[in-house]
Parts: sequence; structure tokens; C-alpha cells
Amino acid sequence: MRDLLRRCRNPLVIQLLVICGVSAAVGDLRAAAVVGGMIALSVALSFVQESRSTRAVEKLRAMVRSSAVALRDGRETEIPMAEVVPGDVVVLQAGSLIPADLRLISAKDFFVSQSALTGESMPVEKNAEPSSLGARGVMELANACFLGSNVLSGSARGLVVNTGLRTYFGSISERLAGQRLQTSFDRGIAAFTWLMIRFMTVMVSAVFLIVGLTKGNWIEALLFGLSVAVGLTPEMLPMIVTVNLSKGALSMSRRKVIVKQLPSIQNFGAIDILCTDKTGTLTQDRVVLERHVDVTGRDSDDVLRYAYMNSYYQTGLRNLLDRAVLSHGDLDVERNCRKVDEIPFDFQRRRMSVVIDDEGGHVLICKGAVEEVYACCDRYQVDEEIYPLIDVIRRDLFEEVERLNHDGFRVLAIAYREFSREQPRFGVADESSLILLGYIAFYDPPKESSAEAIRLLHRAGVRVKILTGDNPFVARKVCADVGLEAPRLVTGDELVGLPPERLSELAEETTVFARLSPSQKERIIQALQQRGHVVGYLGDGINDAPSLRTADVGISVDTAVDVAKEAADIVLLEKSLLVLEEGIMEGRRVFANISKYIRMGASSNFGNMFSVLGASYLLPFLPMRPVQILVNNLLYDISQTGIPTDRVDEELIAKPRRWNIANIKRFMLVIGPISSIFDYATFALMWFVFGCRAWLPSPAGASLEKLFQTGWFVESLLTQTLIVHIIRTRRVPFFGSRASGTMTFTTLAVMAVGVWLPWSPFATALGLVPLPLSYWAWIAGFLMTYGLLTHKVKTWFFRKFGDD
Repeated sequence: MRDLLRRCRNPLVIQLLVICGVSAAVGDLRAAAVVGGMIALSVALSFVQESRSTRAVEKLRAMVRSSAVALRDGRETEIPMAEVVPGDVVVLQAGSLIPADLRLISAKDFFVSQSALTGESMPVEKNAEPSSLGARGVMELANACFLGSNVLSGSARGLVVNTGLRTYFGSISERLAGQRLQTSFDRGIAAFTWLMIRFMTVMVSAVFLIVGLTKGNWIEALLFGLSVAVGLTPEMLPMIVTVNLSKGALSMSRRKVIVKQLPSIQNFGAIDILCTDKTGTLTQDRVVLERHVDVTGRDSDDVLRYAYMNSYYQTGLRNLLDRAVLSHGDLDVERNCRKVDEIPFDFQRRRMSVVIDDEGGHVLICKGAVEEVYACCDRYQVDEEIYPLIDVIRRDLFEEVERLNHDGFRVLAIAYREFSREQPRFGVADESSLILLGYIAFYDPPKESSAEAIRLLHRAGVRVKILTGDNPFVARKVCADVGLEAPRLVTGDELVGLPPERLSELAEETTVFARLSPSQKERIIQALQQRGHVVGYLGDGINDAPSLRTADVGISVDTAVDVAKEAADIVLLEKSLLVLEEGIMEGRRVFANISKYIRMGASSNFGNMFSVLGASYLLPFLPMRPVQILVNNLLYDISQTGIPTDRVDEELIAKPRRWNIANIKRFMLVIGPISSIFDYATFALMWFVFGCRAWLPSPAGASLEKLFQTGWFVESLLTQTLIVHIIRTRRVPFFGSRASGTMTFTTLAVMAVGVWLPWSPFATALGLVPLPLSYWAWIAGFLMTYGLLTHKVKTWFFRKFGDD
């Protein structure tokens, strides 16, 4: 019921409700019934279709629903977040969403982001120490975490206190419900709606005054004016939009693209720049450990053993590299070792360490980005000998890393430091004075489909930009392998301190950015948006969440970390640019079909009202009765219900498209008056050829009045229904492009009903009379000429003004 009431708050529906009420108040029950039927048709169809699509999308979203790890029967068990209950102990690590309000019972270097709750972007450190509220806000409790926040680094366990509506976030959910930010799609629909309402207000006021002053019957003028208002109202717009979006969502799901928010479909189709990391999109996301070498480039089992122990004992987020290390061999590390402590990974340090109890004492094993590990080392080891790591040697040792990078390998450094058993706890400060042991090198081969996908995206007007945290050598090698041209590569170091103007230029000109921090990725996306681009961002990591929220369309994959999936608008079931290209094309089809209705409705209504204005002034009687206008409009609306199923020409989806209200206005002003030409030709036909000029206020005159009104009723319905097939395509209609079977059926059925009505049992109630046979020959000529002229003008219009 609440959803139905929300739909009735739409400006177009409110307008119709007012018209229905006024018609009933002045006694025109037939008009009130017709308007009520139009409201019911629009609202009911929209409600039914969106309910169906919502249920379908919810089923699809369940495939990518976030989960939590809870202790059940003493074991760590992954469960849907909805199944977390008070009393559960949940296990948290980098990338986890906080599944409920909870109190920490253990924590290690634990940082969370509470920006969704507080607006504060800086990480907040949490611990398990007792904490009192005092004069502080509840969000400042150091031992409490809240639903709506997410883990940035570290690990912890927490006892669930509140779930669902009992949480802090749930307490404000009623206030937040329905307050989705407007997308460019929403703003475009709203702009068109208010354009038509403003236009309708002016035209209806003019018609009311003209009819009242020339005919002297102000009640009749009011009813006629209200009918004209209905005729100008695109009341089927909400239904057309909803059906198109829901159909698009279901179609995209068959292409392995899950839409979380229906309006994001149009933005998806409008993307002209796609930013993505290379891992898993250009590459196979199948990382293999190829080399484990000492600092001189010789294979080293010690390097492999230390790397294995680091990956084995860490409790944080295990990435592809960790899984590659663990799958490389099966070392029995637990027989002689015991884990003592852990220093979790974070994106500032870009390294992580574990501390184990070995035979000789405690050993801290550090693994991470080469530059970051180097910065912590003051010695290096070759065989059993340890040497000081002076600057000259440091440069020589780095040559081996560069060689591996040039060959396309992803390289991590392995270092260690020994401690006495007396030290029970370790922190980031202990990652110093390390001994550099060697490197592990990984290879992620490029996908065979990447080159084809990049070519298709480029043909579709979408530029691909690589935003990676990886080193520039690997990024350049992968791009070369897949045919992505990158004449210049920019690193994150070059962006530090760069003024916004220069950053904007680099963002536009550069294809590949390497060694970026999460904040730098976000800045590049914002710079592209400020230059007028619609930016999509594809990411699956913790560090991608800010960029996913910033982009016009955030795109993730079902294997992504929870925080990335929650931040995304669209989730791919397959991490592939080919799947992405298919989704973008479907988004453009949805937008193209919605645009068809808007162009047709705007131009048709504009032309009809020119005819109404002139006829109201020139004729001694109403050119069409109010009930006839309403029935005419209702039948036309029914003919448009086939638009969501219509075929879309390839040229309409060949490039990104966005709302252009100015172009819609021009189209309305150019195409609309053409229908008025044939309306006035029909007036002349009925007035001079079929004798309606002999009208006098008498029973015989009433018969001529009905003949005139019937003639225009039929001509108006046939021409505006036929014109759908002219405007729906840029090509030659019927021959170069054919409508879908459903759309062809609805338009032909409505035209047939229009021809039948003057002889139907409803004719008397509607004030219609049979038309002479010669009338149909004239109308056939009008329809043919109207179609040819509109096609010629349409072709000229799109050649001159374009179709954006």
C-alpha cells in the first residue's frame, strides 16, 4: 500500500487525480471514469512490473549477498549476514563488513572505516580494552563496532549485541529509507516531466480562455481544458521507465550482470570511460608462483619456506598471491613452528608480518611490496652470509627486481628479523632492521579475450584506463600483451602534489596509471567526471571501495570482498571485459527505448495542442468532445505499451548517450507542427468537402458537429499511432528497420479500434457517428503523405542536430 501511495505522489499522477476530481465535481462522470482508468492503468502496470522486477532482482542479488564468519559449534563458519544473531561471536578481518553492533573481545592492529555512519573518512582504531561512554558519543567507544562500518586492516573477534532495526544504523533506517540520491537518469526524467507540465499549464490556460470567450460556456470550457491537460500528460512515462528498466535488469542477468539499483542501468549504458585494475580483467586472475630467488637471482628454498610460513600463519585477508604461495607446495610448518603474533597488512605500509617461535627463538617474517620492505632492511643475506645493505649495494640488488618486472612478473620481497623469546607482543615498530632474504615472483597471464573486449569497447565509444597499484613494468607488459596502447605511463609518485588542473589533463591523456594509492584512484575518477565524462570503475578489493562509490557506476564481481560488493551498483558474475561490454550495450538499449517514448509523446502532444488552439478559436463548436480527447489519449497510451519490447537499431547503441533536454525540445518544436498540418487538412476536409460548414445550432447542426468531431478523432488517433513507427528509428521505417512483434501488434490493434469505434455500440456514448467511405480514401492519402514528410524532416533533423 505504501508503494502505491508513493507512486501517486508522482507529479503526473497528481495532475490526473486533480483532473479526475474536478470532472466528477462538475458532473462529467464519463470523463472522470476515463481519467480514473488511465490512472489505474499507469499506476497498476508500473506497480506490477516493478514488483515483479524487484522480486527477480532480489533473487539475483542473493547470489552476491554479503556474508559473515561466525563461531558456530566451536568452528569458524561462513553464514549470510542476515543470519547473524545476538550472542554470536564473529571473526573480522581486512575487507569484512561489520555485520551487527558488537563489542570487541579481541583485536590486533584493528582499524575500521565509519564514514557511512559519521561522514569521517579517516580510519578509526578499535581495541578490546574496557571503555566507558561518559560524555562521549556512542561512535567513539573504542571497544564497539557498528553495522554500516567496514574493516580496513587488522583482525578481531566481536560479540554481537544488536542486529537489524535494533542497531545504531537500524535506528535511522526509517529516515534513510527511500532517500536514494538522484542519478543523471532520474534528473533527466524529472526535467522532461516538468518541461511537459510547464508547457501544459500554458496551453491549457490558453485553451480555457479561448473556448470560454468564443463559446460562452465556461463549464464546457473547463471540461475541455481539463481534457486537453490529460492529452498533454505523458502519464505512461512511469510505467514505460519501470518496464524498460526491469526488462533490462532481467536481460542483463542472463548476460551474467546483476543490477543492484535499477536506475544505474542507464548510467551503465552512458559510460564513456571505464577505469579498472588489470588483475582479473585483462589477466586470467590465476596467479602462479613462478620464482623464489635470493637477492642474486638464484633459486632459494629458504625464501620459499619463509614466504610459505608468512602466508600460512596470517589471519587477515588472503589474496591471490597468498593462495599461490600455499598451493605451490605442502610444507609441514607446524611440526617445528608455532605462531606468536601477527602485524596485519594495511594499504599504507603495503606489507604484513607474522612472528613464529622457531627452534632458536622468535622470528619476524615480513612479506610485501619491494620498496616498502626495502625501507625496513639494513642487511641482506646470500647463502648463510649476512652483509650490510649500503646504498650502492641496494641499487645493484634492485636490478634483479627490475629484470623480473620487465618480464611481467609481480614481485614481493621477503625479509626477516630474529628476536628473543622474552618479547611477547609485536607491532609495526618491530618491522625495522630487517634482513632481506630474497624475492618471490608471480605471473598472471593475460586473458585471450582481453584484446577482443578492448576492441569492442573502443568501437562502442568506451575508453579503457588502467588504474593499478602494481608496479609500472608489470602494468606496461600486460597492456602490451593485450594490445592496449599506452604511449605514456604515469605513476602515483608523479601525482603527489600535482595541481588539479594538471591532474585533470593527465587523467584525460593517460591510459595507464601504476603504483596508485586508493585516494589517488579516487582523485583520477573525480578529475574525469569534472571533464564531463561518465566514469565506470571496476574493482574487487578493499582499496577499491572509495572509487566504487565515487564513480558514476561502481562495478564489482561476486568474488569480491564484501565492502566492494556493497559499494557497487552492478555486480558481474564473471570478471571479464566481454561481459561488461554486453552489459553496457543492454543499458543503451534500455535508454534508447525510453527516449523513443519521450520523443514520440512530446512531439505528438505538442502538435495536437497547436491544432486544438486553432480549432477552438476558428470553429463555432468544440473540435472534439472532452470524453473523445480522453478516449483518444487512452488508446494512444495503450499503443505505447509495446515500446519496452521494441528492437533497437545498432547505430542507436553504437556510442554512449545521455539526456539532452534541449535536443528533445528542438525535436518537439520541429516534428510536432507537422501533425498540425494534417490536422488542419482534416479540418478543411470535414468543413468544405463533407459539408460541416453548413453547421447551425440545430439538430441537423448537431449531426454535422458529431461528423466533424468523429473525423478528427479518427485522423488524430491514426496519425499519432502510425508516427510511432517513423520516429522509433533513424532508418527508413518498415523497410530499413522493423518494430518488434509486440509493438507492431499494439499499434495495429489500436488503429483498428479507432476505425471500428464510429460503428461500435460505444459510438453513441462517445458522440461518434459513421464516416463516409470517401473519407477513408482521403485519410489513407493523409497518412502516406504524413509518414513521408515526417521521415524527411526527421532525417534532416538528426543530420543537423544529431541524436544526443
